Amino acid sequence: MSALLVQLLTGLSGASSLFLVAAGLTVIFGVTRVVNFSHGSLTMLGAYIGWSVLTRLPRGPEWFILGIVLTALIAAALGALLETLLLRRIYRAPELLQLLFTFGIVLVVQDATLWLWGPNDLPLPRAPWLRSFVSIAGERVPLYDLILIAIGPLVLAALWLLFTRTRWGTLVRAATEDRDMVAALGVDQKRLFTTVFALGAGLAGMGGALALPDASANLQIDLNIITDAFVVVVVGGLGSLPGAFLASLLIGVLQSFGIVLLPQATLVLVFVIMAAVLVIRPNGLLGRAQSTARGEAHAFALVRPAAPVLRRLGLAALLLAACAPLIAGPFLLSVLTEMLIALLFAASLHFMMGPGGMASFGHAAWFGIGAYAAAFAVKGLALGMGAGLLLAPLIAGLAAALFGWFVVRLSGVYLAMLTLAFAQIVWAALFQAVEITGGDNGILGVWPPPWAADRRVFYWLTLLLCIASALLLRRILYAPFGYALRATRDSERRAEAIGLHAVHIRLAAFTLAGAAAGLAGGLSAFSKGSVFPNFISISRSVDGLLMVLLGGVQSIAGPIVGAIAYTGLFDLLLLATDQWRAVLGLAIITLVLAFPHGIAGSIHRLWLRGREA
Repeated sequence: MSALLVQLLTGLSGASSLFLVAAGLTVIFGVTRVVNFSHGSLTMLGAYIGWSVLTRLPRGPEWFILGIVLTALIAAALGALLETLLLRRIYRAPELLQLLFTFGIVLVVQDATLWLWGPNDLPLPRAPWLRSFVSIAGERVPLYDLILIAIGPLVLAALWLLFTRTRWGTLVRAATEDRDMVAALGVDQKRLFTTVFALGAGLAGMGGALALPDASANLQIDLNIITDAFVVVVVGGLGSLPGAFLASLLIGVLQSFGIVLLPQATLVLVFVIMAAVLVIRPNGLLGRAQSTARGEAHAFALVRPAAPVLRRLGLAALLLAACAPLIAGPFLLSVLTEMLIALLFAASLHFMMGPGGMASFGHAAWFGIGAYAAAFAVKGLALGMGAGLLLAPLIAGLAAALFGWFVVRLSGVYLAMLTLAFAQIVWAALFQAVEITGGDNGILGVWPPPWAADRRVFYWLTLLLCIASALLLRRILYAPFGYALRATRDSERRAEAIGLHAVHIRLAAFTLAGAAAGLAGGLSAFSKGSVFPNFISISRSVDGLLMVLLGGVQSIAGPIVGAIAYTGLFDLLLLATDQWRAVLGLAIITLVLAFPHGIAGSIHRLWLRGREA
């Protein structure tokens, strides 16, 4: 019994730390409606700033408190600066473009942090009082864990008082309900949003600093913590502070006991919890239904066909691509092959995002399943590449249909986060099934047959399959099914009223997108000659989102242009500079500000304006 109590207290201390970060994210989203992916960067900066401050102060508890407060104030100031200079420009942008924009900030902050503090982890020397224990039920419990347990409820109570007993809090709650009405009453929204963002950043910085005695300041904090924080916010319900606190307790305690009872499930336990909650309660534990039927559908216009001159340009580009093996060397040909695979992967994601209004944070799941299916066909079943390329979209499509049955009933961020949960579950299953998949060692020797071993032949095969699949997706979008899909995106109730079964239509689109991504994964397996669990990583899913959003969701050519631009820029920066993250991040920020409708979408709009003029 005493051992269970210790595990419970450990889980509660972890939940308290997680709540501080999630509370800041909840406050920011609740008022500004910005999906702030850079919130994890503020937590990472809080850890580094906290380390710099605390290592220069005396080691008594009163100085520790002072250091935490100073760190929170510095993080709040940085948050206010970030909001004033950058984020204020994207408040009216769709949530996914906000995600893309803030991901660019993440890349810039990563390189800035690396430059300021170096690549090594920075542990905080623990003062004697931080190493002390308290005896509870015959077990030694770290005193600092008990302090963290107390901080969580205190912060929740302070935030509740702030939002319910002050004029500023009343204005914040009013802005959460109706920003336009608050502006009409003469409230300075810019100042209000800046103070809200400063509060959220301060909480994130405090969370990063308070984690130092049990961890260290490192460059992995930002992406690790933002994933868990998003899970907490989504499980609790978007914009709900009590929901975030309840979700933090649930996840923290279950993770603590899961390490002991289900050690193999610890990699995905948090995502299993999120998937279970969202399947039962689509809006989270204490969340309210979203105001729009399909989340982001209102933000994107109808996908229109390209003008004839743009089609001719596309045909010219295709002919140039077909001639590339005649003039390109092996390295450039390899890069072009990966670019084609990225093109199909992005086109498959766009198929469900643009016309279907279903954003996905876990689209790499189908890419990875297709890659493993192709690898098993060659290495496990001794079949040829042809069979592998047939099984890749088939198995990926079946998996997408199975998971999609649960996913397509949700919308907006909830739908996107559930896809992330399923992708992480698939990743963990493949990572831990060492006897079948090789685990982290992957599956090696997945090479094309002799007739396709020549890089030029394989390139032409990849070009044929990727372009044909992209054109098939385009043809489907302009078939009756495509118009039905867009009808369910724009107004589910009206679509149902005229006899369309919205869930079945979205499930079919989800399955087709998964199959196309699976084919891209199968081609990638034969291109690289191996398959690894990182084919299903979060970063690969994010890459797909970046490609689609950079190109433009409103255009069929968007994912194609985005895939070429992103992969080309990424490969070029890797070769050109060690600060590729900062340069790529600045490029993403600039592109979002300069081309809010994506590169292809903005070019199409300029073309239409030129014709009208």
